Amino acid sequence: MASETGATETASSEPQARHVVYCGVCTLPPEYCEFGGTAKKCKDWLEKNHPDLHEKLYSEEAVAATLSTLSLEAQKRAAKDSQKKEAKAAAAEAKAAETKAQAQILIKRVERNKRKYVTAVSGLEAHGMDLKKVAKEWGKKFATGSSVTKTASGGEEVVVQGDNSDEIFDWVVDVAGVPEANVDCIEDKKKKGA
Repeated sequence: MASETGATETASSEPQARHVVYCGVCTLPPEYCEFGGTAKKCKDWLEKNHPDLHEKLYSEEAVAATLSTLSLEAQKRAAKDSQKKEAKAAAAEAKAAETKAQAQILIKRVERNKRKYVTAVSGLEAHGMDLKKVAKEWGKKFATGSSVTKTASGGEEVVVQGDNSDEIFDWVVDVAGVPEANVDCIEDKKKKGA
């Protein structure tokens, strides 16, 4: 019996694992979110998902206590740096939204043989889609072969066997949420060999 109680005492004296919360935006612990580029989004995420931790880190008292340890010059530099980071993050977000709004998706129906077609789709990566996952999903959805291939210009495109241009157009607009104005359907004819 003495050995059983001794075993429980040593088990309780062993260090326990800590539960660490990681930010859902930048994947850093919330204490370090300010060093990432998305401090505003991280702060909003923390307030929504962990209000107690948000209160601990961003309450008036916590901010005042942190700033009181700094000298006046350091406080001014910290304020200036935080403004720069916020402006930089906002500019990067606006630029990403602008490029996404301007990015075109081209759906080309290319004739292989007499009545055989392949559908080549390019420009998906500009809208944040993973080409391999999209190719796999389309292969299952249309029950055909689909793959990611390199283009002559150095980019990548998804090639799907068969004439699926209308279905792919509908998928891109409905599922991926790309505006119809950013999707073009083109029909290519393969040049006959000389």
